[in-house]
Amino acid sequence: MSLYPSLEDMLVDKMVQSQNTAIATAAAQQQQQHLPYPPSAPKDAYGLYPSFANDTPSTKMDEKPSSPPMAASIMYPDLYEYMGLELSKEMIQANMPQYMAPAHVAPSTAIVPQQSAVAIVSNANMVAPVSGHFTGLQRAQVTNGIRELVMCKGVDKKVGLRVQAINKGIFVCVVVKNSPAALAGLRFGDQILQINGTLVAGFSVDDVHKLLKKSDKNNISVVVRDRPFERAITLHKDSAGSFGFQFNNGTITAIVKDSSAARNGLLIDQQLLEVNGQNVIAMKDKEIRELISSSDQVMTLTIVPKMIYDVMIKKLSTSWLRGKMDHSVPDF
Repeated sequence: MSLYPSLEDMLVDKMVQSQNTAIATAAAQQQQQHLPYPPSAPKDAYGLYPSFANDTPSTKMDEKPSSPPMAASIMYPDLYEYMGLELSKEMIQANMPQYMAPAHVAPSTAIVPQQSAVAIVSNANMVAPVSGHFTGLQRAQVTNGIRELVMCKGVDKKVGLRVQAINKGIFVCVVVKNSPAALAGLRFGDQILQINGTLVAGFSVDDVHKLLKKSDKNNISVVVRDRPFERAITLHKDSAGSFGFQFNNGTITAIVKDSSAARNGLLIDQQLLEVNGQNVIAMKDKEIRELISSSDQVMTLTIVPKMIYDVMIKKLSTSWLRGKMDHSVPDF
C-alpha cells in the first residue's frame, strides 16, 4: 500500500496512474488493430493465412502502424488549477517538469508521463508527486524510528539539553542552540532510551542529568526514538496563498473549511513545533507567520497535542526557551 504525505499527493498520483493505464490500453488496442490478421483468423489448407492480394492498402505488411492517438476523452485537465492550488506553469516547470507538455504539442493535447511520475521520499517510503520536490518535507519527517547518536561535551562541560519524564519515559524538551546536542541532531520530543548502554526507562529527570554529568567528555552514546508523540502534516497553498488554519501562541485554533488543512486532517489544540523542519517553539506568532508566508507552495508542519506540550515545557519560562532553544534550519 502506498503512503502519501498529503491528500493532494494521493489524488495527483492516482490521476497520473489512471492516465497511464488508459494510454497503455489505447496503445494496445491500436496495435491490435494494425495486425494483418488476428491470431484467431482462419488459415488455408496449408496452415497459412490467406493471400494479402485483396487486402486494403492500410493492412499491407510493408506499412507501419501509425502512433496511437492521444484521445482527449481519456485526458484529465491540466494541473494549473488543481484543487484550488496555485500550481503555475513556472512552478510546475521548476518542480514537476514531467507534467509539462513539449513545445511542439498542441495546447489542447494533454501529455502525461509513460510511467507514473512520482517523487519517492525514502525515509518514510512515501509517494509524493507534488510535495516530494520541496525540502521541507524531508526535513520535517517524523519516522518514530530508533537511531543512535554520539555526542561530546562542550567547553562548559555540558551537552546542551534538558529532559522531561513522562509516563516512565525520558523526553528531550530543550536543545540548546550551537550545543553538542544540536550538532548531533537531537530534536524536541525525542525519547531517550539509552545513555552509554544504560536504559533510562523509569529514570527521573535528576537521574538522567546525573548520568550525563558523570559521562566522559567524548563518545557519549545516546539511543533515541524519533519523536513518538509528534506527527507531521503536509499542506499546500491555495490560489489565495493560504494553507487554511489559524493559531495563537503557537496553538492551532481554527481550520478553514475546504482548505488544505481541512483536507489533510490538521486538528485544533495542536502545538506548532516545526515549520518545514525548523523549530518554532517559543517563537512569537509574528515570526512564525513570517516563516509560513515565506514557505513555498508546499509546507510541512510538525505538531504535538497541546496537553503533551504543556507537560514537556512545564517549569520552563517562555523567555528562557526563546533565548536557549535551537531554531536553526536542520540539515537532511
